[in-house]
Parts: sequence; C-alpha cells; structure tokens
Amino acid sequence: AYDDGALSNRNLIINGAMQVSQRGTSFTGVNSNTYTVDRFEYIEGSGGGSVVSTITQSSDSPDQFGNSLKLEVTTADTLSGGENVAFRYRSEGRDGQRLKFGISSAEKFTVSFWVKASVVGTYSLQTFGPSRSTLGSYTINSANTWEYKTITFNGDTSVALPNTSQTGFELIWILGSGPSDILAEYDWANDGALRAVTGQVNLAANTGNTWQITGVQLEVGDTATPFEH
Repeated sequence: AYDDGALSNRNLIINGAMQVSQRGTSFTGVNSNTYTVDRFEYIEGSGGGSVVSTITQSSDSPDQFGNSLKLEVTTADTLSGGENVAFRYRSEGRDGQRLKFGISSAEKFTVSFWVKASVVGTYSLQTFGPSRSTLGSYTINSANTWEYKTITFNGDTSVALPNTSQTGFELIWILGSGPSDILAEYDWANDGALRAVTGQVNLAANTGNTWQITGVQLEVGDTATPFEH
C-alpha cells in the first residue's frame, strides 16, 4: 500500500518526463546513434538498415505530463539479419546501487511508462547490466492512443553494478529487429546483443509510423507507483 505523493526518491530515471532537451527539440535525418531528449539515445544495431527518422520533443502527452519523446519514420526498411532500431536510457552505476545486483538478495524492479504508437502489437523492453541482459515485452492495444505499461524484472544475482560513474543498468525499447535477434523472453543471461521478443513489431516498415514515450519510471519492487515528478 502507498499514499500517492507521500513517497519520494523512488524513480531511478533522470528526465523520465522528457522535460529537458538541451541538444534541441527536433532532430531530422536521424540514421545512426544519436542523443535526443536528454538521457534518451536513439540507437541502431548492425547499422539499422536504411531506416531514417525524425525525433522530436513533443507537446503531445497524457494528462499530468507536458512533453513526450516522439519518433516518426521518414525512410522505411524491413530490417534483416541483426539490424535493430531502438531507444536507450543509460545510467551511471552508482545510481542503481539500491538494486543490489551481484548478490543473492538482488531486488526485483519495475519499469513503468506511458507509450503511444501508430502500430499495434508486441514490443520489447530489454534491460542490461554491465555484461548481461534480460528481455521482457509489452503490447500496444490501440493505435495512436496513450497507454500505461508496467514490466517487472528480476534483479541480476550474478554481476554487480559498478559503484562509479561507469555505465550501470540500461533500458532499451526495441522498435524493430531483424530475424537474427528475435527470440523468446528470458531472464538474466550472458548476452550483450540487442534482442527482441517473438512477434516484435517492425515500426520501421512504413514511413509515417510513430512511437512516443513519457513518464518513464524505474523503482525497486514489483509494484509500479505513480510517477514521481
């Protein structure tokens, strides 16, 4: 049980409401790894094929938020082999010490966010530690509609996060993947590649397809609490 508003310092994500975009508010012709809205990086695996996108800090957002991150495909590609397109949030290791990675009591953690996409279906969310990953999924049920998603992951009992400014946990929202990287959901494994779940949507397949996100929160435990502004 919790009292909305009574809890603080839960969210391990910085700029989850997409309020800060110091590099600009519109990025056109994006076809390689590019930081966009602060802390959120567009990334490609194996070159991402010939996909090109426009990425913006959008004012279109669900109630209680003022901004979202929006991607629109401007050059489409079917994606082959190990090609991927995705967004990544990368933390410093010291930010995740409360997760207790690397010991038997490693904490479960829950990722929650608001998402809106023009293509319905299954999408992937991958979490990385320093050298290992785990893979989950969520479903877009209605096109062009803001939906709230929560995904709970087990903590990694095998490898600790560095207690430094080096990269700690990473969250990766896969938007499209070639067939070589499609597989079933899995718990922590020695896998450092971008992966997507069976049935993953290829958002990059058609020009004009869009995907948006805001209200990103990562917190200890198996329960998503209201977004911490």
